[in-house]
Order: sequence, then C-alpha cells, then structure tokens
Amino acid sequence: MIKGVLLDLAGVIYDGEDTVPGATEAVARLHEAGLLVCFVSNTIRSNKQTVLDRLARLSFSVTSDELFTPAQAARNWLRKHERSPHLLVHPDLIQEFQGLEGSRGKAIVIGDAGDAFDYEALNAAFRELVDGAELLALAANRTFRDSDGKLSLDAGAFVAALEFASQRDAIVLGKPAPAFFRSALATINCTEGEAVMIGDDAETDVAGALRIGFAHALLVRTGKYRHGDEGRFEPAPTATLRDISAAVDWILAKRREAG
Repeated sequence: MIKGVLLDLAGVIYDGEDTVPGATEAVARLHEAGLLVCFVSNTIRSNKQTVLDRLARLSFSVTSDELFTPAQAARNWLRKHERSPHLLVHPDLIQEFQGLEGSRGKAIVIGDAGDAFDYEALNAAFRELVDGAELLALAANRTFRDSDGKLSLDAGAFVAALEFASQRDAIVLGKPAPAFFRSALATINCTEGEAVMIGDDAETDVAGALRIGFAHALLVRTGKYRHGDEGRFEPAPTATLRDISAAVDWILAKRREAG
C-alpha cells in the first residue's frame, strides 16, 4: 500500500514563476486521500525560507518540516562529523551555514555557485582538499532548467572538476544520494517500500529513488523532461505521465487497486 509521496519542486509543481497547471489541486488531492507528502528539491540557489515563501506565493501551504533540501542534509553532516564549512555556494545559500564550527577540520560545501565559479574560488577549494578537507556536493546534477526556459550547466561539472584534480570522491548529499531520500522519508515516517517519487528528472529523481527500493517512481513530462528521457537511465520509471495531475491520478488508482 502506498503511504507517502516525495514531490520534486521545480518542473513538477512549478515552472519558473508559474505553477504547473493543476498542481495545486493535485497536491490537495494527495492530502485529502490521507497520503503523507514531503517536498524535496535539489535547489541550491535559494535558502529554505526563500523556497517556502515562493511556495506560499504560488498557493501551496507547506511547513518547514515538510520541505527537505540538500543544505539541510549538509548541515546535519557537518554537525555529525564536526567539520567547519568552506563554502562554494550561491550567495543566497550562505546564511544556511551560519554558526557551524567544527573541531575536526574543514569540509568543502559545493553547490550551484553561479558566477562565483571562477578559477580563484575553485582553486581555493582544491587547495583545502589537498590539505585534507572533505568534499560535500549539495547536488551533482548535470543540468537545470534556467529562468529563460533553456537548460543550463549545473553544479555536477564543477564537482567533477574538483574530484578529478584532487583525486577525491565527493560525498553527494542531494538527490540521487540514498541518504537524501531516506532522510526525507524519515520526516514523514515512511519506508521506501511504501513510497512514490514524482519527478521530472529521470536520472536523479526517478532512477535514484528506484535504486534504493521505492515502490514506484513516476516521471512527468514537464520541467526539464526531454523526449526519450524515460529510456535513458536504469531503472526505468514505473510510469511516464503528462504532469503531476496525471501522476496523482495514477497513485490514487493504484491505491484503489490495493484495496
């Protein structure tokens, strides 16, 4: 029986500054059906409060506990391992890491730093890695859909550059890291076998969730989806659907089948 749903944000419930048609009603139907919902995002250009404010403007009522982000996962990791952050992130995300000081050295925290991805910043991070810092990647996505509607280079290429130069492997904290999905599920007290993931990224959202045992993962043809994505990665989506409304129809039908 399906108990909980993880919902990606950008490209699934909103696209740019607009709500995906039918998304508000679709989320409401999940709640009305008694399903547990957690909003998950690899957004690494905005802090958590900014994301919550954006959702509120788009008429989604979401509490802080219902939203799980890579920055949240990174803070948890830094505290657990007593590391101080060396930040290579977007300026809007810096406040998420205020007050974190560790006694066991540093960790590079790399996200989508935008224009801050210059040689000086990358080389400074590289030198910290050579001196023993850990490498934490908030996400390793290849691309994201930018404000002009086109795909842009995401943080993954810069993570790969630091890995190559330092000969160190990054600890990926956002999707598709298993720990990210499991931490998000823990916030709604749901196991992988009871969960469905809905996303527009066949690699990080869908294949990532299925690899760790999600009951189902649904790919929607909105946001960054491109024709043929459903066949590019393994495991393949449980189903590929028009949008979040169709995905919710699928989930509710599956629950009715289960009785």
